[in-house]
Amino acid sequence: MAIRSFKQRVLRLLEDTGIQINGANPWDLQVHNEHFYHRVFAHGSLGLGESYMWGWWDVQDLDGMVYRLLMANLEKKLLTLDNLLAFLHARLFNLQKPARAFDVGRRHYDMGNDLYKHMLGKFMVYSCGYWKNAANLDAAQEAKLELVFQKLGLKPGMHVLDIGCGWGETLKLAAERYGVSGVGITVSEQQAGYARELCKSLPIEIRLQDYRRLDEPFDRILSIGMFEHVGYKNYQTYMRVVHRCLKNDGLFLLHCIGGNKSVHDTDAWIAKYIFPNGMLPSIRQIADASEDLFVMEDWHNFGGHYDKTLQAWRQNFENSWAVLKQQYNETFHRMWYYYLSICAASFRARKNQLWQVVFSPHGEPGGYLSIR
Repeated sequence: MAIRSFKQRVLRLLEDTGIQINGANPWDLQVHNEHFYHRVFAHGSLGLGESYMWGWWDVQDLDGMVYRLLMANLEKKLLTLDNLLAFLHARLFNLQKPARAFDVGRRHYDMGNDLYKHMLGKFMVYSCGYWKNAANLDAAQEAKLELVFQKLGLKPGMHVLDIGCGWGETLKLAAERYGVSGVGITVSEQQAGYARELCKSLPIEIRLQDYRRLDEPFDRILSIGMFEHVGYKNYQTYMRVVHRCLKNDGLFLLHCIGGNKSVHDTDAWIAKYIFPNGMLPSIRQIADASEDLFVMEDWHNFGGHYDKTLQAWRQNFENSWAVLKQQYNETFHRMWYYYLSICAASFRARKNQLWQVVFSPHGEPGGYLSIR
């Protein structure tokens, strides 16, 4: 009786989404376990994701289904105790304090370099590609890095800091093309090891280090896909660190995913399985944190490009599963496929954005020339 009741509630929720249970459309849910209905109502997005990982339901077009859920704003109708607890936890505690700084490195980025090699393509760059004139993922990632270099106006002899340097590809390309030296920091041991080997012949130092310990001068500072791990309690601290390390005539480029409204927590499923302690900033939160520290020179949104990037990563992941399954089980396979699919849907629905923001300490003389 209880299962039938929860099923009827799910059917009512789906009425305005165009999604059917066991329907014929590629975005229709195919339910294999009737406990799915209660799980979703009890745990919201966490229950939806976990039940997919466990094989309780399938769908041919997963990102298409999630896109329809998001466009119907269904996430607002499924607020659960999990959401409340996550909100209170984030408000009461600093989830990104120094003692927790390396959590995301151990749990996400240290998952295995082989996984990321297979997924990310020629450039081990785990952030949105720039598809304006690109026909494939590798070209889009190279174009994104070149866009960053041009926005920063890199010149030979400059000393560059990369906060959240990943596997070192950005600094490597900057040193090779523009003759700069640099320091890259990461909280991932596997990233640091890979980056040191990649950059060993170049004037680049890779450190396993929390950003709060930085205190030295740089001509240019960039941060690509790291600010999402900083947390709202630390946004201003982060900006102050950048400010103290950036020379008076320097430029700072922040590349990050952002949300349309200010929040203090993140999706429960993403927090549990993908990015522990992660949080997407809003325009207001970035502005508040940088106020009285920087002049905002340029703000560029190309969030629509992330859908294509995530689809390319997912295709690479699927194409490599025959090899990767020797290291990862089927539950991981479904979890990772779900992660890439729901993120693609969120950018397609324009719930999430991708920003590149350029800051200067005192304002560029004569004004900054925006580059697209």
